[in-house]
Amino acid sequence: MKKTVLATACLAGLTATQALAEDPLGREEYMTACAGCHGESGKGDGPLAGLLNIQTPSLTTIAATKGDGEFPMEWVVWMIDGRNIIRAHGAEMPVWGDRYLASAEVSEAESETPESEELVVRGRILSLAYYLESIQE
Repeated sequence: MKKTVLATACLAGLTATQALAEDPLGREEYMTACAGCHGESGKGDGPLAGLLNIQTPSLTTIAATKGDGEFPMEWVVWMIDGRNIIRAHGAEMPVWGDRYLASAEVSEAESETPESEELVVRGRILSLAYYLESIQE
């Protein structure tokens, strides 16, 4: 069973394409982890945005502001994960990479080892990144 989960997760990661943007998982992740601050539209107008000490940025202009017109997928994945980067922008954004590792969100059916738990987390982060790419203006 462990090898099946690991092989399935690897295959899913290798075959990730723009079609993932249409997968409801990315939008679901966005609504759970991001919409509170960044808003349902991704424009930085979430219900919690006014409570923050920073201006919540629009996530619909990442390609224009960070990627010179191209969506900077690797940068976005690192920013969402947040565990292995220097928090140069002041650490206002939460670290989401551990979001599922210490919770019941990664179920026994999805994961049986720490390695496969990490693959599940990375898959969810990738789904979210593809969703963000799909909402660029």
